[in-house]
Amino acid sequence: MNIVILSTNSNLYSTRRLVEAGEKRGHTVSVINHTKIFVVIESGAPMVYYKDHRIKEVDAIIPRIGASVTFYGSSIIRQFEMQKVFTTCSSLALVRSRDKLRATQILSRHGIGIPKTAFAKQPSDVEHLIAQVGGAPLIVKLLEGTQGLGVVLAETKKAAKSVIEAFYGLKSNILVQEFIAEAGGSDIRAIVIDNKVVAAFKRSGKEGEFRSNLHRGGSSTLIKLSKEEKTAAVNAAKALGLNIAGVDMLQSSRGPLVLEVNSSPGLEGVEKATEVDVAGKIIEYIERNINKPDSRKKDKVGA
Repeated sequence: MNIVILSTNSNLYSTRRLVEAGEKRGHTVSVINHTKIFVVIESGAPMVYYKDHRIKEVDAIIPRIGASVTFYGSSIIRQFEMQKVFTTCSSLALVRSRDKLRATQILSRHGIGIPKTAFAKQPSDVEHLIAQVGGAPLIVKLLEGTQGLGVVLAETKKAAKSVIEAFYGLKSNILVQEFIAEAGGSDIRAIVIDNKVVAAFKRSGKEGEFRSNLHRGGSSTLIKLSKEEKTAAVNAAKALGLNIAGVDMLQSSRGPLVLEVNSSPGLEGVEKATEVDVAGKIIEYIERNINKPDSRKKDKVGA
């Protein structure tokens, strides 16, 4: 097969591992910077170009689209979809997962456990908004934040009011979310591929840090998920239409609560923590699905 990885940096761990895994299984794998791709649209002939040459004869693409170029990246994926090229992440699923509010609404509609969340453009009563998520401490999240950036823990009602009002003053879109104290500053990341959890690890924040992201200096340990946690992870990925996903969950007194579903999960943390060849499993997923009659149909999941 001819596989194209859409990535802005061929030296990133995840990109390198996908190239290695694909080539190890006998496939031709190339990395193309999707921000330098352009498309030509005419009736019945969707075309994709990189610099001065047309990209043709591609069997599958693996999108590794950064959050800052979600709109452009999803447009490039959509052009490949129009050519009936198999993709590990549909353009619709990418857009859904990147919109934190939309993703949370979809998870809620499917009955998946989530922390209680509130959203308002400019509430007239900030105290009432705070009360709706259980009061302080609480979490305030920028809708556009990634890797733990734009996530603030407000430990008192006064601090919560100040943070919320400051964000509104900057005209930022935010979510206000209940704080799950029993999680102890840790969360779980489960990697879901083709409706199955293939690897999982627990991430813990460094001392004095409530965010567990590895980019923020957190640590990781191997964990065995419960049946309930596996089901929550698979259902969350399925609800957003993602065939490959990193599902972040909190362990709470009322069961697993899904925080976020990542459409381009990093491979370094999970492969080092679990010693599972996740990159290889992604290539195997493509091999299993590339020739299925329905593998290239338009995504029909709602919202």
